[in-house]
Amino acid sequence: MRLLLALCLCACSDGTQQTSDAGNDVVTQNDAGADAPANLDQYGPWFGGYKDASFPISVWLQSPSNASAYAAIGINRYIGLYNGPTQNDLDTLATAKVPTFCDQNTVGLSNLANPIILGWTQEDEPDNAQPDGQGGYGPCIAPSQIQSLYQTMKSKDASRPVFLNVGQGVANDAWVGRGSCSNQPQDYPEYAKGADIVSFDIYPINDGLDITLVPLGVDRLNTAVQSKKPVWNWIECTRIDQANPKPTPEQVKSEVWMSIIHGSMGIGYFVHQFTPTFDEKALLDDATMKPAVAAINQQIHDLAAALNTPPITNAVNEQSSSKVDFIVKRQAAHLYVFAVSMTATQTTATFTLAHDTFTTATVLGETRTLPITSNAFQDTFPAYAVHLYEL
Repeated sequence: MRLLLALCLCACSDGTQQTSDAGNDVVTQNDAGADAPANLDQYGPWFGGYKDASFPISVWLQSPSNASAYAAIGINRYIGLYNGPTQNDLDTLATAKVPTFCDQNTVGLSNLANPIILGWTQEDEPDNAQPDGQGGYGPCIAPSQIQSLYQTMKSKDASRPVFLNVGQGVANDAWVGRGSCSNQPQDYPEYAKGADIVSFDIYPINDGLDITLVPLGVDRLNTAVQSKKPVWNWIECTRIDQANPKPTPEQVKSEVWMSIIHGSMGIGYFVHQFTPTFDEKALLDDATMKPAVAAINQQIHDLAAALNTPPITNAVNEQSSSKVDFIVKRQAAHLYVFAVSMTATQTTATFTLAHDTFTTATVLGETRTLPITSNAFQDTFPAYAVHLYEL
């Protein structure tokens, strides 16, 4: 996602429309005994990316001077710092109370006692073809190099997680940006050995791709880490380039919740615009998208206590004329069903509960409720719609 590489990757997209079977890969509630929780201890100390009860919501490579403005719309992490961290970067982020994952440079290592540094960042998108310094591109960075760098970073500070972001090739089989490393899906489990938290980026609306490639990438990265490390992912929210379509707020919401429902444990936003004029903070300058993203983030923060609990398996079954994916969480006396349509056509879904404890489903953020009759409730999903239920 670094600027020069991002410019190239946008330019290199072949615009091919892709079809995904992401919905068929989600780990849903049909795999174990009734109300059986998954084991989150498998993620070690970095469940959720850090040890508090909030949900990670990040921006990529932004100026610390804008951290307070991002915090005001629900951003709680900075990932990456231009040519940093510098001490001024860290002091500015501390004032804004927005911690960072950053390069392990001299300044970073001199701040090991500073809680504003939550973790360290690896080489970005090592799976993509790398600039050769002569205007062209060479092969990807070998996974063995990423693993070696990881070991070096951990030897200098084992108390923080190392964050690695890979490119869209993990989700998009037609992506040409890997160059000579294309068609090597076996690389991703090896890359994942070089980090404690693994993420990827794909921007399907900008690149004319299928929106369900977003959850497909989450599925594939969770497979690569054998569900033993947190997986995060990056969401588009700007046009990025003048020639590209811009996602709508509804599409951004769909991508966010497709990711979470498929097991993403942290969300980040790519907020740059490159052309016709460069705008690093294009999200903050967008009078329509900014409040929409703020609303999405607020809903996530409101549900963080539930989102950070283990998924509940076999508590709910779903039937629909088309695919609706969902995940079930329990927090205190409430059961939550977070659901998203994986199809461009409207569908009706029926959710059947394993127990008769509940009588009403409140549709969060929509000021409506649904009756639960004979252990079931039904709802309509427009294209790629998200419905979040509290029972």
